[in-house]
Amino acid sequence: MKNSYIILFLLFFISSCNDQKLTYKEAVITYYNAFDSGDFNEMKTVLSDSITIIGGDYVMPFNQDSFYEHFKWDSIFKTSYKLLEIEEKNNQVYATVASKSIKNEFLKNNPLTCTFKISFESRKISKIEDFEYIGTDWEKWVNERDSLVRWISKNHPKLDGFVHDLTMKGAMNYVKAIELYQNDKKALQPKPKL
Repeated sequence: MKNSYIILFLLFFISSCNDQKLTYKEAVITYYNAFDSGDFNEMKTVLSDSITIIGGDYVMPFNQDSFYEHFKWDSIFKTSYKLLEIEEKNNQVYATVASKSIKNEFLKNNPLTCTFKISFESRKISKIEDFEYIGTDWEKWVNERDSLVRWISKNHPKLDGFVHDLTMKGAMNYVKAIELYQNDKKALQPKPKL
């Protein structure tokens, strides 16, 4: 009987160690590491049931299923994330992140560096807001994007609308549009003389 109590105590102790709550900073680190490694199951452990992403004037509410679609959209661009700085203030975390991707490279802002303000509900990430972009050249971004959109509209209208399609298919169309555009630009380059 005495051995049973010892075993029960050890099991309780071990299971309580596994239930430790992450700090807000640890939750944010887990989130970006999971995004970078493509591990949505790990990411879910730090996400609230509802998540809102705010980027400029855009407010995008998600549940965990629809956030998975966002996760898949982002993965098509082969995005990598590097957490540069993290600071906690008033139960919110400010994380400065550099993201590299096919899209950012095409838009001449690779890496794209931004500080995000991250809020929590019940110790889980519930809101991620753009707080400050660092060194972003929005003029280049807009020029490259608009050139691509115009060229696709004229030359490959079946792909038109890819910029606003935030599904996995939309991301695949975005990458395809970039490839077609770049191949066309290369074809127009003068060939070197032999």
